[in-house]
Amino acid sequence: MKLTELGRSGRKSQGPDSLRIGGLWLIAAATALGMLPVAAQDAMTSFVCPDGTPTVFHACALEAMRTFEPPRTPDGRPDLNGTWDVPGDTHEDLEDHPGTLDDNGYPTLVVDPPDGRVPMQAWSDARRRELVGQYVHPAAACFLSGVPYLMHRPAPFQFLQTEDYFGILGERAHGYRIVTMDDDAAVGAHIKLWNGISKGHWEGNTLVIETTHQNGQSWLDQRARFYTVEATVVERLTLVGPNTLHYQATVDDPNVYTRPYTIAIAYRRSAEGTELVEEPCYETNEALMEIYRVSGFSVYPGISVEEAQQAARSED
Repeated sequence: MKLTELGRSGRKSQGPDSLRIGGLWLIAAATALGMLPVAAQDAMTSFVCPDGTPTVFHACALEAMRTFEPPRTPDGRPDLNGTWDVPGDTHEDLEDHPGTLDDNGYPTLVVDPPDGRVPMQAWSDARRRELVGQYVHPAAACFLSGVPYLMHRPAPFQFLQTEDYFGILGERAHGYRIVTMDDDAAVGAHIKLWNGISKGHWEGNTLVIETTHQNGQSWLDQRARFYTVEATVVERLTLVGPNTLHYQATVDDPNVYTRPYTIAIAYRRSAEGTELVEEPCYETNEALMEIYRVSGFSVYPGISVEEAQQAARSED
């Protein structure tokens, strides 16, 4: 096992003579899919905008959502209820990256700016390159992942939709969110949470979620792209077909980035009857933390707004 790779991303990489857990999972999944009735396999693969490459899917989905009439709940809103999968290795790096011993590789998630790059300030880009050699992603220690990282981790999600709340249950590490709908109540500035405070509203057929009050201690990918407590994340969830949902998130934190940027991915409806399974995980998992400590790593502590602003001024 390469402990440097383990510490950098929180994933266990093994040598070429060993099978990776991820590979075994894919083999098992493929075997299970092959055992399904043909009709069930067809239902799982008959998706609108089948090319899941984020930039390609995004362009296709923007067109598809113009004409698709979604199923609706009793209160007349698009019905997003159900279990959904996030296919691909969308959590490794927001930008295009090749496969390595530690990564499977994946195209960029960034659809704006058009060049597919995350618009980090020079100092913050240099800082995040240092961070990967010093800290592990908080998710590797079983803390909640933050927004939007939680939403583009490849795993099943279950959406539970009512008129007043939109619940999100994630299979990995008990990730969950509760979005309040049409809630204008003020929240104290001192309240900071791993997943922040999310408030939703509908714009036509699109669920719009604005998240603030995050504690700024998570990363946006395994390449240590970070943000401060002043970050605002606006997500847009839109059905573009019976089994396909377009997810996009715009991140804005002028303390770290030169401009807001947007990522997009495809959510695919799971096979009928799919249920989330429990992935046991608890905060500050001591067995994992001992490995990290021995390897010289600790959990990323975050960066204050003042420190970020000072770093930016020093760069000028």
